[in-house]
Amino acid sequence: MNLEAWKTGGIMDQRPIAAPSAPDLVSPYRTFSRDEWAHLRADTPLTLSVDDLTRLQSINDPISLDEIVAIYLPLSRLLSLYVAATQGLFKATQRFLMAEAEAKVPYVIGVAGSVAVGKSTTARVLQALLSRWPNTPKVELVTTDGFLLPNAELERRGLMQRKGFPESYDSAAILRFLSEVKAGKRAVSAPVYSHLVYDVVPGEQVTVERPDILILEGLNVLQASRLPRDGTIIPFVSDFFDFSVYLDADENDLHRWYVNRFMTLRQTAFRDPRSFFRKYAEIGEDEALSIAEKLWTGINLPNLRENIVPTRQRASLILTKGASHRIQQVSLRRL
Repeated sequence: MNLEAWKTGGIMDQRPIAAPSAPDLVSPYRTFSRDEWAHLRADTPLTLSVDDLTRLQSINDPISLDEIVAIYLPLSRLLSLYVAATQGLFKATQRFLMAEAEAKVPYVIGVAGSVAVGKSTTARVLQALLSRWPNTPKVELVTTDGFLLPNAELERRGLMQRKGFPESYDSAAILRFLSEVKAGKRAVSAPVYSHLVYDVVPGEQVTVERPDILILEGLNVLQASRLPRDGTIIPFVSDFFDFSVYLDADENDLHRWYVNRFMTLRQTAFRDPRSFFRKYAEIGEDEALSIAEKLWTGINLPNLRENIVPTRQRASLILTKGASHRIQQVSLRRL
């Protein structure tokens, strides 16, 4: 299929819609194969070009126009319908309460998953697609990296080797940020993180101003702590989500992707004199490979098993990747 056929719907619109896989009566999800999900695109046009994809994808996270057409166009169509329904519900509630007209509340989408699974690319692709829908022209993207405690504070608390674990974040600041966004506050600021210097940037902030959609991307955004016995209200980050996406992959694939990314960064970002990881660009390949393996097994794998995978079943949608980063299966939570 050529690019123009993709953009206009073309061939895909002429094929019969396949029935979804037989439902598992126990599962809260309805599961679709890649082809079944792709048919749900209907006539949604492709609004991204190859150049757009080049700008949006992360290192070692290949994504093609075929992936956009098969997976992300149907998802953007679904989300557009959900946002429109939520906007209608908001107006109905205002009428019921006989309240004065208020600015609509932003629709918040969480994107979760392991290190190296491709969360950043997914979040940026969704932002690009959703901002092209007429009812959601303003789509903002914030990552939870900015809410990590500064390195100095992590060192003081003995948490530097647990960076990325739930306890390494300023959870109160994340909740405050989301609470203000959902309250319709005109301008809400979030701290900024630099992957180059591997730390929060002092004094630097990103400000969101009443977006139609806010995408919050991070490792542990679906994390829930133990509920108190006395029923005290303790909010979770996911309490503020209207929809959430979990990117899933086999543990062995995640391991390989992480190590490959680390080795690629040695030849690129790590060579920047300002890089926190500059030292890894100057050592031998075997030693660097050994360090990458230790970082995976000592930090990222335990975090994956203890904190990230257990949140998978809390997502509205699970995108399951194969060994080549190609999404093979989509599971949508039943309403």
